[in-house]
Amino acid sequence: MRVAEVMTTAVKTVRPETPATDAWELMRQQGIHHLVVMRGSGVVGVLSNRDAGGRKGGRLRAESRVEDLMTHSVVTVEPGDTIRKVANLMRGRTIGCVPVIEGQRLKGIVTVTDLLQSLGGGVDRPSRPDRHDLRYRVAHRHRRNAAAAW
Repeated sequence: MRVAEVMTTAVKTVRPETPATDAWELMRQQGIHHLVVMRGSGVVGVLSNRDAGGRKGGRLRAESRVEDLMTHSVVTVEPGDTIRKVANLMRGRTIGCVPVIEGQRLKGIVTVTDLLQSLGGGVDRPSRPDRHDLRYRVAHRHRRNAAAAW
């Protein structure tokens, strides 16, 4: 399987000069964990929710810009690379995402979530089995039926 088959193409980007609080708010509103930092059309870094201090990192973000908190050494892959290569890069460097670059242009991003969805079938599989109602007799309840969900 290739990167182009599992990558997310709707990548959210920010500029290095963006206030960190604005970047955090974008991540929170969009429900994402990574932003690609771009200067012009080139990728210069990645800002993760961990870089930004997480939910309790308000003090860290208050006086900071994205370029102060982002990861500067960015590992990138191409759309034709295998997901095995991406998984090994992410595991070996303990990173949560890899931007996908074709030529000098950003085409997408591969995250741990993308890899797990390709492995497990993603949204197609239910997260929990359905629970069935049970009907049983309770001896000490004057022969009334009771119902419960297990």
